[in-house]
Amino acid sequence: MSPVLAGVLQLLALVVALGLAYRPLGDYMAAVYSSKKHLRVERWIYKSVGANPDTEMRWPAYLRGVLAFSAVSVVFLYLLQRVQGGLPGSLGFASIDPDQAFNTAASFVANTNWQSYYGEQAMGHVVQTGGLAVQNFVSAAVGIAVAVALVRGFARSRTGELGNFWSDLVRGTVRILLPIAVVGAILLVACGAIQNFSGIHGVGQFLGGSQQWNGGAVASQEAIKELGTNGGGYFNANSAHPFENPNGLSNLLEIFLILVIPFALTRTFGRMVGSLKQGYAILATMGVIWLGFTALMMWTEFAHHGPAFDIAGGAMEGKETRFGVGGSSIFAVATTLTSTGAVNSFHSSFTGFGGGITMLGMQLGEIAPGGTGSGLYGMLIMAIIAVFIAGLMVGRTPEYLGKKIGTREIKLAACYILITPALVLCFTAAAMALPTPVHSMTNSGAHGFSEILYAYTSGANNNGSAFAGLNADTQWFNTTIGLAMLLGRFLPMVFVLALAGSLAEQKPVPATVGTLGTHKPLFTGLLVGTILIVTGLTFFPALALGPLAEGLAS
Repeated sequence: MSPVLAGVLQLLALVVALGLAYRPLGDYMAAVYSSKKHLRVERWIYKSVGANPDTEMRWPAYLRGVLAFSAVSVVFLYLLQRVQGGLPGSLGFASIDPDQAFNTAASFVANTNWQSYYGEQAMGHVVQTGGLAVQNFVSAAVGIAVAVALVRGFARSRTGELGNFWSDLVRGTVRILLPIAVVGAILLVACGAIQNFSGIHGVGQFLGGSQQWNGGAVASQEAIKELGTNGGGYFNANSAHPFENPNGLSNLLEIFLILVIPFALTRTFGRMVGSLKQGYAILATMGVIWLGFTALMMWTEFAHHGPAFDIAGGAMEGKETRFGVGGSSIFAVATTLTSTGAVNSFHSSFTGFGGGITMLGMQLGEIAPGGTGSGLYGMLIMAIIAVFIAGLMVGRTPEYLGKKIGTREIKLAACYILITPALVLCFTAAAMALPTPVHSMTNSGAHGFSEILYAYTSGANNNGSAFAGLNADTQWFNTTIGLAMLLGRFLPMVFVLALAGSLAEQKPVPATVGTLGTHKPLFTGLLVGTILIVTGLTFFPALALGPLAEGLAS
């Protein structure tokens, strides 16, 4: 079988699997967030934290819950790393330095999972399972909760109430993420991923030196790492490591876990607003972009540029032979079009245009399908922008899902889409202008610039993948990328929840013959165009200095 055909068949199998899961999972999540009943274990959790799950919250109260919970999580994870040296199960590893502990705490709480450390050489079992894995669950649940709050803003009228954050957080963790992650972990173990609490042990002598490996609860962390679009690996090689991702079957399973909740949330959205067609329109937009990027990436990486590429079947540098170009290309697009950041190959070794595709995927705002929750609310923000543009074209007050998009709503949406580009471009400019940060670049020229641009794009968009080649374990990068992750995660949530509250207070506007049909293919095309144009106008100059310049020169 040719490598190209193998890649196409993997893509088809993935699409079929996602299609089979779409309806039952989407309907189930809608039922979870619409239910008035609480499980016994959920009631225990509410009692332990002193929360009343039946109290409705307006957007400021909902936001305070998000920020308070996240702030406590950052402090807890920071302190856990700082005292690691005195904890049992630390495998003899020392406590983490303050700047790196801050960076890691911000990273995992922000659902970014950027790692400036070698996991198998820095983090013991307690920090990995009691700290990092726990944040993989709850940070994903926070993202879904915010998305559900925005959906309620569209679905409700004449009230500013958006639900209860603590109820949404607990339900997302207990009823959705936990059971799916358990099944995913079992399947990964069946594929060959490890799951133990083994200590460090030698595996033999190589070239005059010894090699050591430590075990860990890898499969369970790998499952939620992908399902929650987190991305932080147990080992430095991430999903390229055979203990995390043993073979082609496990690779396809991990890609499925990355995509299944973000895509299924579009049906949850349609079900909760009372129009499945609206959900299908958002799904179609996400699907068109994802398939387009995947096809473009596979074409770029399979394109032959000489005898070496012909023999290898494509650009194999930096890719695992057990996945090949096809499996690596599909994974790279899935992980950068979501906020996952897991890697099964090194994006720095992709072709110039291939590396640019991964970067552009993040710069779209990671909305196709995006992260767990963040992808849906990011796409809905872009839908509001598209409706506003359409309204300007015909001279009509824009409406979306029966709600008028007035001055307040469009200002909030505009602030949302400006935050991340401002963080990426300002931090990149500062790093390139100052004398010290550029010393962390392994490469010079366009590729070196791409390393820094990719790092801040990944951090501010809460992706977490790295371009490789950049030494990010410095005080400058640990601090600035940490700030970019926190600001890029929580500032947009402020505007999302404020927008949700504003929409929920409105009364429904009846549809007329002049109302734009936002469930039709025309709107899907308009939305795709809006996303690409807004992103292109924002990031094209920076991309021209990095991956585009490198690709044209090769």
